[in-house]
Amino acid sequence: MAVSSPDLKAFLLSTPFFGGLGDASLDLLISMLVERRFDVGATIVTEGEPGRSMFVVHSGELLVGKLGDSGRVIRMADLGPGDFFGEMTLIEMQNRSATVVAQSSAVLYELTARSLYTYYKADIHAYVIVMQNINRELCRRLRRADSRIAELLMRHASG
Repeated sequence: MAVSSPDLKAFLLSTPFFGGLGDASLDLLISMLVERRFDVGATIVTEGEPGRSMFVVHSGELLVGKLGDSGRVIRMADLGPGDFFGEMTLIEMQNRSATVVAQSSAVLYELTARSLYTYYKADIHAYVIVMQNINRELCRRLRRADSRIAELLMRHASG
């Protein structure tokens, strides 16, 4: 179901994904979101499956995991309100890179690639801001991953 409310608008403006958008541009993007509800333990996306949408977490706690060579799930990240995921499939059109599971009941807002393309056609300036926001978040994640890799390499070298 499509959504819109002043509370939702205020919440979305406080997230990294929607920052910097003007009122009309934000309203248009909000009109394209679809609310999705998940129970505890529900798998939202699965590693390796085709993906053509991203999600913004409104409420709930999520676990992002990757399947290791041993068959074990490796915890990559925990997500909560204000976080978003799935944006990589919108940029590179590849399959999902991880599995995301609800650790509690969760309310998410989904934005499809098709809606994002419609947004691009309707408001290219706002689309550029959204893409910059996504790129900033990807850069933050890459920096965190670089730090974790360096830490692991240091432990390995000294151990």
